[in-house]
Amino acid sequence: MQWIFWVIAIVVAAGAGYWIYTADKRRAVPYPWLSALLRGLVVFLVLLLLLVPTITITRNQTEKPLILFLQDNSASVPVALGKDSATYRKNAQQLIARLSDKYRVVQWGFGNAVQTDSIFNYHQQATDISMALSRAQDFFGMQNLGAIILPTDGRYNQGTNPLYQPTALRSALYTVAIGDSTVQKDLRIPRSYANRTVSLNSQFEIRADIVATLCKGYNNSIQLREAGATLADAPIAITSDRFDRSVSFTIKATKAGLHHYVIEAPAVDGEKNIANNRKDVFVEVIDEKKNILIVSGAPHPDVNAIKEALSGLEGYKLTVKTADHMPASLNDYQLVILHEVPSQYINLTDQLKALKKPVWYILGAGSNINALNQLQQVARFSPSPPHDVSAAFNPSFSAFTLPQNTQAVLDKLPPLSSPVASAEAAVNTNVLFFQRPGVDSRQMPIWILQQGSTPMAILAGDGLWRWRIYEFKNFNQHNVVDECIRQTVSFLTANSNERPFQVQLPKYVWSDQEAITLNAYLLNPNNEQVNTPDAQLSITDSAGRKQGFSFERSGNAYKLNIGIWAAGTYNYTAHATYNSKTYTASGSFVVENQPLELMESGADYPLLYALAKKYNGSMLPASNIGALYDTILHNDQIKPVIRTNTETVPLVDWKWYFFLILLLVTAEWLLRKYWLAQ
Repeated sequence: MQWIFWVIAIVVAAGAGYWIYTADKRRAVPYPWLSALLRGLVVFLVLLLLLVPTITITRNQTEKPLILFLQDNSASVPVALGKDSATYRKNAQQLIARLSDKYRVVQWGFGNAVQTDSIFNYHQQATDISMALSRAQDFFGMQNLGAIILPTDGRYNQGTNPLYQPTALRSALYTVAIGDSTVQKDLRIPRSYANRTVSLNSQFEIRADIVATLCKGYNNSIQLREAGATLADAPIAITSDRFDRSVSFTIKATKAGLHHYVIEAPAVDGEKNIANNRKDVFVEVIDEKKNILIVSGAPHPDVNAIKEALSGLEGYKLTVKTADHMPASLNDYQLVILHEVPSQYINLTDQLKALKKPVWYILGAGSNINALNQLQQVARFSPSPPHDVSAAFNPSFSAFTLPQNTQAVLDKLPPLSSPVASAEAAVNTNVLFFQRPGVDSRQMPIWILQQGSTPMAILAGDGLWRWRIYEFKNFNQHNVVDECIRQTVSFLTANSNERPFQVQLPKYVWSDQEAITLNAYLLNPNNEQVNTPDAQLSITDSAGRKQGFSFERSGNAYKLNIGIWAAGTYNYTAHATYNSKTYTASGSFVVENQPLELMESGADYPLLYALAKKYNGSMLPASNIGALYDTILHNDQIKPVIRTNTETVPLVDWKWYFFLILLLVTAEWLLRKYWLAQ
């Protein structure tokens, strides 16, 4: 429709120009066509400003395909390349130079993070392939990303398996296999399992996974040591070239404090990589008597089952009450176990709302589910008549460890009686047991735990007493059921107020390539976190040298980043003075110079081949990386894209437009003044 106004402007401007032309010709102006032209242009531009205030501009831009060269820059790459490292770098740079003539090439290096420079220095101490591919999609997914070239050995030790990550790459992925895929002789301890805290004089278990390749015939013992002394050993005989099993050690906590245990596997003859034959484990033994109150809506055999499970543990003192005789004050208790409380028959909602203690809710036929939903944020339950629910172990549960035969025992146990139809656990919870038949998040959680300043647990059913009877009937012991009860109680009482000042580390074993962080918490008499006073920390190395630090305030807690430290064992002591009383906390940590990159050797060709196939690319060896130029050149899917950009521009925004009109008017006026002066 806008073209009509353009026609009107042209016709009127032409008419104005013709009128000036005929008038100036009668007056014998030297160049009447020039004045007519200037007048016509002025009229045309002014009419456009009035009739067509905005104009639409369309621009076409050709965008070259982008090729991302995503180089594995971790410490395992030069080991995999060996003497071919310089040749590989030369060939890779030649490929990049050739591709740059026809494509827009971006170079990234990655390990545990993405970098945009020095992509061939191989200094990063971990490999996270899934993270690198996700970052590539986030940065270039909306651009004309033609292909990703991924040179790597395929060994990742952080993040998820890149084959199963949800990243939807729309570009081709070409993997360049670095290193030798030949399996090497190796015995390693990839993971260890132990509870962070245990009670004094209790029995606890430390487990470790043992993985071996090409070690058939190995016959030795995996050893558990502390301070150089061997505490226990587990014999192991490897009868195949691919071997995978777990070993466990059961020891007694006879001394309070933080214990540093070492699990070590003697090296196999001919094994080159022995850096992965050892694991450090830290366990804190707590010498604190925990007062536990068990409140039941009515007498129930589950209460006696809990008492029996905790009997013999010197760290706990149990008090049992019914709901109608619940103590008025709960300040003397570190944990309250509520069985069928809140009850349908006794209203304790107001008293329970004021409770700022760790709580374990055990639901039964007498539970008031609606009142329970108002008291906690762990899960939301829908009530129903009591019905049977069978339990299945959640393999991803990580709050504490249970015996290896937990699932085998569960298969022999009777169902619990649950008064809930459905349950939805909060996102920050740990689920120990789900309802059968599945163990995924879509199944109803039965045994739920939540960490925090006030931890909580919920068991959505009763019948623990039957579980103990059936476990003894089938296995002649109550070990699994009792450990479920004990570990839940230990989880809930780990941060009780007997230690108002605590220092926590995300982990006790650090690499000499990562910064170490410590968190501290100070609790007032109301069990609330405060950070009003200053908090100090001193660290002592194995040579006795001390170094002091001051914690920084973070929210209502303390935080400290002490940076990167050399390999060794370090002890720390922290203190804070609050209300004229000094509180201290101590512990230790280990810094290792064993990077994750040395935990596995060799190249994972099957992973690289599967990745390339998944994303419509191909795999080729590092020695033939130059062939990628022809492969990419002949890929019809990698081509330029013409992007059309349409923009509507108001004429009033163009300042030069007004100056052009002023220039034309001024030129005509000056010409007429000049002609009249002749």
